[in-house]
Amino acid sequence: MSDHKYGEPVDEGTVGHPVTSADDAVASAHEGLADAEAASRDVVAPDPATDAAAYDRDAAHDRDAAVTSAEPVVEPGSSHSGYSSAASEVAAEPVAPAAPAAHGGMYADDPVDEAYVPGAYSDRTDAPTEVVAPAVVAPAAVAPAASVAPAPQPIFVQAPEAPRPRGNRGAAGLIGLLATVAFALLYLAAALGLRALGGDVTTSNVGTEASSALTSWWFWVPVAVFFLAFWLLGAIINRGRWGHWVIFGLFVGAASYGGHLLGQLFQAPFWQLTASQGQQVVQDQLLAPLAIVAFVVGRELTIWFGAWVAARGKRMAELNRESQREYERTLEAGPRIQQA
Repeated sequence: MSDHKYGEPVDEGTVGHPVTSADDAVASAHEGLADAEAASRDVVAPDPATDAAAYDRDAAHDRDAAVTSAEPVVEPGSSHSGYSSAASEVAAEPVAPAAPAAHGGMYADDPVDEAYVPGAYSDRTDAPTEVVAPAVVAPAAVAPAASVAPAPQPIFVQAPEAPRPRGNRGAAGLIGLLATVAFALLYLAAALGLRALGGDVTTSNVGTEASSALTSWWFWVPVAVFFLAFWLLGAIINRGRWGHWVIFGLFVGAASYGGHLLGQLFQAPFWQLTASQGQQVVQDQLLAPLAIVAFVVGRELTIWFGAWVAARGKRMAELNRESQREYERTLEAGPRIQQA
């Protein structure tokens, strides 16, 4: 028993354990909680599912170590300070309220070494594994690609086609048909006239003789030869001048003369004649009046109808030159893009 009497003030130095004020205890508890929270932010908590058994043991340990109750601290000189010294000795030092289980369940006035992490405390005697926070690597800055101007696309322009020269051969063939009709009429009239001079053709049988001539070889063979000779000459001269027709019309006349001789051989007929007989037929027709008529008519018709062919050929030549000049002007101007 202490000599302290009831009602007398108690000296703090005389009590077995010094009495701490409530403000100091609360301040100490707050400091401990602040330190525990700061330490818990520095440590990365592992996944609780990886060590569930250890977490259960730690939770049981926290529940056993928690303070079940705390009595208020009696200040010296209060109305309750009349208790015996034994009661004063029994009174424990002010204890801060128990920390939540999330902070390890330690007393507020105990020194806090490190924050409690669920699953970090276990029965093992080996040192706890240091948890290293994964390093965060900042993505590398990617410089924006420099904008490259698109290369100009080539524009393909189709070159104009050279003008095709206009020919005159087709027109020469058509005009040759008209010249052939004229040759046939003149040749037939000459044949009937010569036979009329000999008394073979009269006004009563002129129609019959004409119809007979139209179905004979001697008439159609020279007519066909004239047309072929005229058209061949027109194909050669093409857009040539009229002088070419005047000069080379002799060949058409000669072809007509030969056509007359060939017609007489077909009329014989030559396939039924011997060589001497065929030669005799040719000799009799060399200076025959109808043979001379075939030569003269063939040449004259070639000259006059050839003038028609030459005139058209001249127009075609002018059109060809104009087309060529237009083509050259188009090439000099260069390609042009048509705007839609």
